[in-house]
Amino acid sequence: MSEFITTYTGKHFKPTDPDPELIDIPDIAHALSLICRGNGHVKIFWSVGQHCICCAKEAVARGLSDRMVLACLLHDASECYMSDVPSPFKKTLPEYQEQEAYLLHLIYEKFLGSDLSAQEQAQLEEIDHAMLWYDLDGLLEKQDGEPPKLHIELDYTVEPFAKVEAEYIRIFEKYSRSEK
Repeated sequence: MSEFITTYTGKHFKPTDPDPELIDIPDIAHALSLICRGNGHVKIFWSVGQHCICCAKEAVARGLSDRMVLACLLHDASECYMSDVPSPFKKTLPEYQEQEAYLLHLIYEKFLGSDLSAQEQAQLEEIDHAMLWYDLDGLLEKQDGEPPKLHIELDYTVEPFAKVEAEYIRIFEKYSRSEK
């Protein structure tokens, strides 16, 4: 078996020894538009790409910095190269968690210039956890308790993957230009 995966754009990427030069937004946008949230255990196909786009839009609506919009867009980008593991199982896989954290660190370094500060990480987690509540409520089963406050209106319309991919790239390009 090979030690690498072949990405959408034809790169040979080693998830266990990632080369930051091979991390590529077209690969991330494409793969995340085709990966289903919830390990596929949802009522409709809702991609990780759509989730990340909603997180980025929520960051915009909250008036967060362009850097935070990009962080929200990229927060699941490691799944492009490693896939994802359901949270209850992931908790039992410390080596997977370490490799995932390292890959995300490389992604943030490449596209944001540095890892997230503790405050930025807290902002991202607040948005991601709020979005998870709504994803579970809208895509799986009604959630208990008071829903978290969102500043955007969620629309769980399934979009063609090519449209999600294009929107992901458009948002990345818009906010990365302003970061430079």
